[in-house]
Amino acid sequence: MRILVTGGTGMVGSAFKKINTSHKIILVGSKDYDLTNPRHAKKMVMNIRPDAVIHLAAKVGGVKGNSDYVADFYSQNARINLNVLDTCHDEGVKKVVSLLSTCIYPDKVEYPLNPSQIHSGEPHPSNFGYAYAKRMLDIHSRALRAQYGRNYVTAVPNNMYGLNDSYDLNNGHVIPAVIRKIWESKLSQAPAVFWGNGRTLREFSFAPDIARILLWMVDNYDDPEPLNIGNTGEISISNIVQKVRSIMNHKGGIEWDISMPAGQFKKPSDNSKFLALSPGFKYTDIDSGLKQVCTWFMEKYPNVRGN
Repeated sequence: MRILVTGGTGMVGSAFKKINTSHKIILVGSKDYDLTNPRHAKKMVMNIRPDAVIHLAAKVGGVKGNSDYVADFYSQNARINLNVLDTCHDEGVKKVVSLLSTCIYPDKVEYPLNPSQIHSGEPHPSNFGYAYAKRMLDIHSRALRAQYGRNYVTAVPNNMYGLNDSYDLNNGHVIPAVIRKIWESKLSQAPAVFWGNGRTLREFSFAPDIARILLWMVDNYDDPEPLNIGNTGEISISNIVQKVRSIMNHKGGIEWDISMPAGQFKKPSDNSKFLALSPGFKYTDIDSGLKQVCTWFMEKYPNVRGN
């Protein structure tokens, strides 16, 4: 099949370059098409004529970016998602796999997170704009299935990390921010300052694993229910900091700034349905993944995204 990947220049999109597959993968990024513009979305699909689309394109950021620009995160993501799905439907694309986020889950909920809980309460206030836009991406997919029979499905990862991530210190995600702060602290010999108190818990998935799962979903997953696909097993942010310090041989001081946002305390997810459908799938362990990313960063710095 010809599979179009939106957001193809981002972290997960870039990971498709190293996947062996019989499908033809076409990666497109924001420099190719502005997907907030419906004419660009239509032009993209008409030019490429894909059999399937893996929809990754989104305005993304860390907890501070989501809090400071909550309206932008909602409106831009809502436009992107509406334009991509409506165009795929209008042009007869048979299969669309769209990437959601665990932030779609309610703030107050029983753990572990599973798709039956998505609409049982409001998301965490730190990123509700992004969360509601992603919820509506799932609703739109279901609506096109219900009215037109489209095989459009959604996937829910957890916190992702990988090569070619954005290392923006104000708007980036936790692991790239930690990596950059540790490295620049080592270079400057000033203490590395992290947000919160370090006790926040997260689950982390290596971007190439998510890319492989999304390709698997194109071929194998046809259910209307969102599928949790992230690697499970919580780890504290302070533990991540220590792992990165060890890999980068950082001997300097560290500080925690409790005046800065830490986000939702925990959000463990249930990936048992995916594992039952894809027995034998192996996730990359956090130590191996972090070593690959830190090594890549040290080789590329300062020529990294978000710098």
